[in-house]
Amino acid sequence: MRIQGRRENRKKRTLFNSLLLLLFILLLPLLSPAGAQPADGVVITEADYQGLQAFKRSLVDPAGVLRSWNDTGLGACLGAWAGIKCVRGQVIAIQLPWRYLGGRLTEEIGQLTALRKLSLHDNLIGGQIPESIGFLPNLRGLYLFSNRFSGSIPASIGNCFALQAIDLSNNLLVGAIPSSVSNSSKLYRLNLSYNNLSGSIPAGIPRSPSLNFLSLNNNNLSGSVSDTWGDDNVTYQLQRLNIDNNSFSGSIPGTLSRLPLLLEITLSNNQFDGRIPEELGSLPKLQRLDLSSNSISGSFPVSFSNLSSLVELRLDNNLIDGRVPESVDGMQNLSIFSMKKNRLTGEIPETVGNLTNLSRLDFSDNEFDGGIPSSLIHLSNLTFFNVSNNNLSGPVPPALAQEFNESSFRGNIQLCGFSPSAPCPSPSPSPNLPPAESPPAQKTHRRRKLSTRDIILIAAGILLAVLLLLCCILLCCLLRKRTAISKKSKDAAAGRGEKPGGPSAGPEVESGGEAGGKLVHFDGPFVFTADDLLCATAEIMGKSTYGTVYKATLEDGHEVAVKRLREKIAKGQREFESEVNLLGKIRHENLLALRAYYLGPKGEKLLVFDYMSKGSLAAFLHARGPDAPINWATRMSIIHGTTRGLHHPNLKPTSSTQTHASRQHPPGPPTAAPTGSPLAAYSPPLMTAAAQLQVVRHAAPSRYRAPSSSKLKKANTKTDVYSLGVIFLELLTGKSPGETTNGADLPQWVASIVKEEWTNEVFDLELMREVEGNVGDELLNTLKLALHCVDPSPAARPEVGDVLQQLQEIKPDPGGSTDGGGAEPGKE
Repeated sequence: MRIQGRRENRKKRTLFNSLLLLLFILLLPLLSPAGAQPADGVVITEADYQGLQAFKRSLVDPAGVLRSWNDTGLGACLGAWAGIKCVRGQVIAIQLPWRYLGGRLTEEIGQLTALRKLSLHDNLIGGQIPESIGFLPNLRGLYLFSNRFSGSIPASIGNCFALQAIDLSNNLLVGAIPSSVSNSSKLYRLNLSYNNLSGSIPAGIPRSPSLNFLSLNNNNLSGSVSDTWGDDNVTYQLQRLNIDNNSFSGSIPGTLSRLPLLLEITLSNNQFDGRIPEELGSLPKLQRLDLSSNSISGSFPVSFSNLSSLVELRLDNNLIDGRVPESVDGMQNLSIFSMKKNRLTGEIPETVGNLTNLSRLDFSDNEFDGGIPSSLIHLSNLTFFNVSNNNLSGPVPPALAQEFNESSFRGNIQLCGFSPSAPCPSPSPSPNLPPAESPPAQKTHRRRKLSTRDIILIAAGILLAVLLLLCCILLCCLLRKRTAISKKSKDAAAGRGEKPGGPSAGPEVESGGEAGGKLVHFDGPFVFTADDLLCATAEIMGKSTYGTVYKATLEDGHEVAVKRLREKIAKGQREFESEVNLLGKIRHENLLALRAYYLGPKGEKLLVFDYMSKGSLAAFLHARGPDAPINWATRMSIIHGTTRGLHHPNLKPTSSTQTHASRQHPPGPPTAAPTGSPLAAYSPPLMTAAAQLQVVRHAAPSRYRAPSSSKLKKANTKTDVYSLGVIFLELLTGKSPGETTNGADLPQWVASIVKEEWTNEVFDLELMREVEGNVGDELLNTLKLALHCVDPSPAARPEVGDVLQQLQEIKPDPGGSTDGGGAEPGKE
């Protein structure tokens, strides 16, 4: 028994000692200094721990992001401290973007000697950038953009010889750019834009062979730009140079031609003078050249015909004179060609018509003479065209006159045929020749024989009188018919006890008539007959897979939009009428009202809508002048309107529908309530199932279409959401989906920029000027939502209703509701 008792005591002591040892191991980190670390190096070093605590104390953290930094350092390198990454107990990265952090940066950040990346962009941090940044020898990435840093850029930054990327843009920095900023032989990205920096560009920057991206735009920099770029013996890496909106003067440096990888040169809104260097025509990869709004003189460089990769050329608002060379068609990929407000003379070259990728051509406010080349009608991608205020003469090619309004041609006194107020004169008849060998005696005794011209004039007078008489008769008939229809409508409404034309009155049917067929009216501001519609003056607004859209001007001056559906893809008459009568009841602030439809005796089908005279979203965004900015409130209103239009419960849009919708009938000027929905939104319900499938699978390539849409067996809402996301990105970036570079579409380009933490470069420059208070948050949240909508995986995209709900959370729209349904069917 005694032996057994001793054994039990021994077991108890062993168990107690084991528990005591385990407790000691657990408490060891708390009993030892923070710097004491085990062999695996998980515990943070004392210097880094103290540096992070000072960093936390110097910041204002209203969102409580740094609340996790609350232990003795055990969790810092175990992933428990937000935004911290470690290696062997030393901090190598602090990443806290978009966290609403305020306050300032402490000088003690210099204690984090292993730090490689400091990313605090899109916060509210102010004060000076610490000089101790220069004590971080391993620093590779410094991302402090979109904050409120003030003071000068510390010269000590030149001690960080491992730096690869510096982005201090969109702050309040002043003073000169330190010459030491280019000391690192690995620096590939330098962005100091949107500050108040002054002085000139340090001499070392043009000589930096590793530099890939240089953006100094929107500062107060001045002086001449050094002509020491590149070296013939070294391949320089610079691809993008942006120094616009400064006060640089002198000549454009010709040594930029030594940078063979250049994709973009933007020098606009400065004070450059002299000639454009011919050497720039030797840049094989140049895609964008913007020298606008300077004082550049001389002639258009002939060497530019070698720029076969050029997509955008802006030389407007300068003093360039002489002729545009015939070899201009060498710029075969050119999409934007803007030469307005110069002193160019001579004729517009016929070869401009060979630039088949052109979407924007602006030769306005020059001294061009001669006619408009007929070759320009081949520019099928042209969405903006302006040759106003020149000395052009002769007739405008009919195709251009139909496509563009008279503002594109006005200011050319001798130009004709572009509007009813500027008709071209009829050709003069050939003069009448006197009969040969006519005896003089007969001339004195015979009355003068009527000439051919006299006969033509008499016949024309008789014909005119007959036409006037016929017009009077026709007018009387139409007035009688309209009076009879109006009386019939009133009598019918009176019999039902309702007001004619009200929403509850139902469709009004007119059968027969001089044109035959069947016209069905829904409620609307005015009534017209089938003959009125078919005899209206019409011009083509656009064509799509569903049919052709016309702007029709009725005899009484009212304007309507008429869509003629393709006969082979529309449903049969009975099914068509069933669907169209439902569509005619829809009334929604973001959908065009369907006012009537017409079924012709030979099977033709016409849809009649309100005409929107305010132009397209493309023109609204991309064809406006610099003095017509679009603020964030207006763009957000367009986003809300487009989403609500797509979310209407009575519509069944497809992927190609939303694209056509948002482009064809967008909002008006900033003061007007946007209307984001199109004629095309009504088309799919009226098409056969087979036709809808063909449209989705064989539609022409579009930057708005989801990449997978051509593989679908039927349309679905996820492809619509993708198109919606592209429109969001277009409004956020100010870029047309076809403008991006390196072959990437707009969603791919935005995603790549965001991935590299260069988010501020995504947004339109106009919007960046508004980044104050809640606007910055709204921009970022809308950007995240847009990227969610264009997710490559259809299953990952949200539903339209979810998009609308999130938009309301980002910025409530006082004119809309979260359900997206708008007014009930049949009600305004």
